[in-house]
Parts: sequence; C-alpha cells; structure tokens
Amino acid sequence: MPLKLAGGAPVGALLLCVAISLFHIAGAEDPYRFFNWNVTYGDIFPLGVRQRGILINGQFPGPDIHSVTNDNLIINVFNSLDEPFLLSWNGIQQRRNSFEDGVFGTTCPIPPGRNFTYILQVKDQIGSFYYFPSLAFHKAAGGFGGIRILSRPRIPVPFLDPAGDYTVLIGDWYKSNHTTLKAHLDRGKKLPFPDGVLINGRGPNGVSFNVEQGKTYRLRISNVGLQHSLNFRIQNHKMKLVEVEGTHTLQISYSSIDVHVGQSISVLVTADQPAQDYYIVVSTRFSYKVLTTTGVLRYSNSAGPVSGPPPGGPTIQIDWSLNQARSIRTNLTASGPRPNPQGSYHYGLINTTKTIILASSAGQVNGKQRYAINSVSYVTPDTPLKLADYFKISGVFRPGSISDRPTGGGIYLDTSVLQADYRSFVEIVFQNNENIVQSYHLDGYSFFVVGMDGGQWTPASRNQYNLRDAVSRCTTQVYPMSWTAIYVALDNVGMWNLRSEFWARQYLGQQLYLRVYTASTSIRDEFPVPKNAILCGRASGRHTRPL
Repeated sequence: MPLKLAGGAPVGALLLCVAISLFHIAGAEDPYRFFNWNVTYGDIFPLGVRQRGILINGQFPGPDIHSVTNDNLIINVFNSLDEPFLLSWNGIQQRRNSFEDGVFGTTCPIPPGRNFTYILQVKDQIGSFYYFPSLAFHKAAGGFGGIRILSRPRIPVPFLDPAGDYTVLIGDWYKSNHTTLKAHLDRGKKLPFPDGVLINGRGPNGVSFNVEQGKTYRLRISNVGLQHSLNFRIQNHKMKLVEVEGTHTLQISYSSIDVHVGQSISVLVTADQPAQDYYIVVSTRFSYKVLTTTGVLRYSNSAGPVSGPPPGGPTIQIDWSLNQARSIRTNLTASGPRPNPQGSYHYGLINTTKTIILASSAGQVNGKQRYAINSVSYVTPDTPLKLADYFKISGVFRPGSISDRPTGGGIYLDTSVLQADYRSFVEIVFQNNENIVQSYHLDGYSFFVVGMDGGQWTPASRNQYNLRDAVSRCTTQVYPMSWTAIYVALDNVGMWNLRSEFWARQYLGQQLYLRVYTASTSIRDEFPVPKNAILCGRASGRHTRPL
C-alpha cells in the first residue's frame, strides 16, 4: 500500500513533482534513483536482549544506497515514530545545498506521522559513506545504513572489479534503549562503558560473508558507533586499502586496520587461504577494557568451521595507530570521480588565507556535564541556522560567536557559528589536550589531512606537513595530547556542521557550524531553499518558492 502525505496525496505523485521541479538544476544527463523509506520502531536483539530499535523498511541496519557519480537521489522518508526524526548523510557533500544536510542546524525535523523527501545529488563524488539519524541520540537505536557511490563506467578505477562488494557497518553498542541513554545525558551525566561491538547489527558470530576461493572481494567498512575507535582484521588474510571516504589510496596491505568513529574505508581481500571458515574480528582501541566481537569469512567450499582463538590485535598502542594513519596516502595517478588524476590538484602549492585552531574541553556547566570547542559548548537554537540565515531572521545566531583560537577560559553555552569566506583556502588545526582519541567530521567537504603529531601545534609544525599526497577525507582522528592539521578549500557555500563523532560529546556541545558565506545570491553559488522544505521555529509561516 503506498504511503500517503498528511493531505492524502500519494507519495509517488510528490516524488514526480519534486523530480520535475529539479530538472533544471540537475540536468537531463544525470540519472534519478528513487527510494521510499518508512521509519519505525521495532524489537531488535543485537546483544541477546530485547531493545527498541529504529528500523527502515523493517531493516536493522537500514538498506544500502547504491549510486553512481552525479546521480540524483530522491529519498522519501516517512516518520512513523512518535517523535521528530532526521537523517543525515555522512560524507555526501550536498554541493550548494546545505538545506538537505539533515542536521538540525540546516533542516527542520520530520514530525511524527509526516514525510519529507530529501533531494540529494552525489555531485563529483565516489566512494564509501553512510547515513544515520542525527537527532535525540537516535543513532544509539539504529537507523543507519551504507552509501556507496560507484565511478561512472568510462572513468578508470585503479583495481579490477571485485567478485563481490560488501557493506560492513561496525560500531560499539549499548544494551540500554536510546531513550535511557539520552535521559542519562540530559541529567548531565557521562555515559557508562558500552556493552559490546556489532558487525552489521549483529553480535558475536552473528554475521558471515561468503567468498569463493581465489577471488577478490571489496569490503566497505564504516565505524557507525558512538565513541570507540575500532580495529578490524581477518584471520590469516591481508587487507589491501584502496579507498578512504571518496579518495583512492596507495594500495598498501595491512594485517589489521584502525577505523575511528565516523570513518569509512574500502579494502580488498583475496580468498587465498585453504578452504575453511575464518574469524573476522573487531575490537575496541584505546579503552581501559577491550570489547571484541567476531564474524565469519566463509569459503564456499569450506572444509570446516573457524578454528583456534580469534587473532589478537593492537589495544592501547598510540604510535602503532599514528604510523598507520601516516601511511594512508592518496594515489596521485588514479582517477577520482572525474577522469583527471587525483594528483592534478596541487593543494600544497596553494597559500592558506586563514588558520583556525580548535581545541576541545570537558567540564561542568550549572552542575551538568558539557563539552566544548574553544570554550563554547553548542546550544541548539529553536530554528535551524540555515533557515534563519536564508530568511534573515535575527536573534537565532551570531556569526563569529566562537573564536577561531582557543580562549583558555571556562566553558560557557552559546550557539557557536564560525564565519569563513567562500573560496578561501583555510588551515584548521584540531588541538587535543585531553587523554582520549578524538574524531572530527566536517559536513559539506572533503579535506586534506596534512599532518598529525603529539604535543602542542606551533607554526613550526608545518615543517612536517605532507604537501604532496595527503589523503583527502571528511573525518579525521586526533590522538591524545596531540594535534591534527587539515587544509580545506571552502568552495561550497552553506551552513556546515563541524562536530565530534564521539556522539555523547557532540550531543553535549562539542560541535559548531561553519558558515561559508558569499554576498552573491546566484544559483551558481547556492541553491535557494527547497520548495518542499519543512519550516519550523521562527521560520514557521514563511514561504518557499511556489511548488
């Protein structure tokens, strides 16, 4: 039975109208892919106890999105929960269109019993990403799934087509419902240690991947968890890294690889061992106790089940992880989403126009736990920032409400918006003065990870930057008492969320919005508000363009 809108019109009719209305923007040559998703609660048992999960079309995790560079994705999401809901698209750049980003700073939530149709274009992108629910700690209940963007047929890929292509979603997990965890945070408390680790929504030995001897397979691995870096390995098998969040990498083989929270990678695995079953192992990194889960790599002609203990991996070793991270570099001769080589963009020869230094901190505000960047702990306003900006609604945010340098003061609450100029080329330094591994994500962009090291960043730290083949990605780790530096070309106008991927820290304030601004109102620089946009807060009653 087709889903209905609040007014009774069939969803298909809306999708057709939406597609036609965007025809002039996307162009006739770019295909459309249509998705109808119904978001519901449902019982799940990932760690052997019943939990209230968030399902998409009855699935946990949700369905994969398969697409090709420049495809238009028309995703109709019907919210059958009893609370507002939003999906965000980790790594999808939303070129000129931050309205569709699916975080509260850009997009009004979908009310219970209503639908919203996301209109995304995976413009000039390839690679492995994921989507997730961005509100109310829903991420702890599911609602996430994989996104893959294939190269267009005529664009060369630097490896042969694999025999199979698997999505592998890994992450730490709690047995408590997301409402319990959210209430814990709302009371100003820290979360307890997670209860386990999942692979594709299943606990120990709950998932298997079938292979044929002698063939090579692609695994698209995303850490969709809440806080922990994870190490991934396969018993007796090497993994050849080939892609990181849309960048083809130098093809280096690893026996195990760290995937920090929020990150996505692709590896090739060849079934070149004697035919039997082998452990797939995922374990937490840099934690006071190690959580481990297992899956199975199953040969089609397997002579027997897994045997022996699961292979061990690194636990708290920082240097091991740092050295591995430095070894991940861009394949300069490979094509990206376009036929020209990835190395044809010489980022190291461009002068930076601004340096931004961002330092995290943790502390108490009014007796409750909060987290901050440059002493500002983000407070969600009553109106999405992007809508307030578009409709020129005053009093919602102030550009420059957060300093571009650490202030050294105590934590305070504000709606932090950092302003930067369109087409500037900036250096951002993430300074981590805490004894944990941090992970930061920037919506709307891919950036070059030019350096990382221990201690305090200084201008002299630039002497060790990689200005030739640094990997370009959208999520980067920062090691304890260390720094990570990135270069980013601000070529995408909009309001973009920069956040900790440690989800409790994000929820309690460790995030900000980067307002990439131009005075131009040309559609060449930014699309207008979508015709079907939900308007809420102080934007309620305003008008989008006529449908």
